[in-house]
Amino acid sequence: MSTSPDTRRGGSGLVEGEFLFTTDDFNKIAQILHSHAGIALAEGKAALVYSRLAKRLRSLGLRSFRDYCALVEGSQGVDERQAMMAALTTNVTRYFREPHHFDHLRDVVMPKLVDKARKGGRIRLWSAACSNGQEPYSMAITVLAALPEAANLDVKILATDIDPNMVAEGKAGIYREDAVAPVPLELRRKWFKKAAGGWEVADELRRLVSFRELNLIGDWPMRGKFDAIFCRNVVIYFDEPTQERIWTRFAPMLEPGGTLYIGHSERVTGPATKIFETTGLTTYSLRAGR
Repeated sequence: MSTSPDTRRGGSGLVEGEFLFTTDDFNKIAQILHSHAGIALAEGKAALVYSRLAKRLRSLGLRSFRDYCALVEGSQGVDERQAMMAALTTNVTRYFREPHHFDHLRDVVMPKLVDKARKGGRIRLWSAACSNGQEPYSMAITVLAALPEAANLDVKILATDIDPNMVAEGKAGIYREDAVAPVPLELRRKWFKKAAGGWEVADELRRLVSFRELNLIGDWPMRGKFDAIFCRNVVIYFDEPTQERIWTRFAPMLEPGGTLYIGHSERVTGPATKIFETTGLTTYSLRAGR
């Protein structure tokens, strides 16, 4: 990004407002976000960054973005780096979003797993960017439709997200009326119960889903393999090299014949195209022999 005279340190701000926000500030925040979360900030996002982080500056009693960057980069800035990432990421989710994936899970994947589970086999699914839990609970409802006794078998869904606030909401499992609107009424009555402020997920769903905080560009402590991985509408925020690394890292995490579901605007690219083959709309499986 070029630096014009009016946006250099000590000049006027990159975005007009109560806090000085220069190009240097934007570049520093973009570098921190990419380093810690893999997210690439486009040059045109300056106004968005300002509007979302200005609230943090007010809360912290800071006078400029230069001071904020110094805090985030400092040894005491771990918590604020997390708060910054939460402020700059958008958690868009809903029950049964992109429903063709749940149809595929129910009609193609689960029939292969039902007999295995009933014979004591291990079944694992992963929601790799679970937001506030609506995706993994949708997965759980789909699993239970095919295998009603799943909560009593060795069947588990791992739900991970980089944002601890989203992980906490998922664990709480309480959603507003408008959030559960996409859930058909008969399923809502079966798998939810009325609660203060909305609907609470049933115990059977809770028993299937385990929530953990996880950074997709960090270490993955899981040792076992998964029969299906949902990683949807998150890598679009990464640059291309980071996307390609994520796709490649998923391959050894899948069981032979395992399925990877990605977002509607995403595509597997790079070296991973030799590992995965498409088996449906934004649905991939490991190539034979992998």
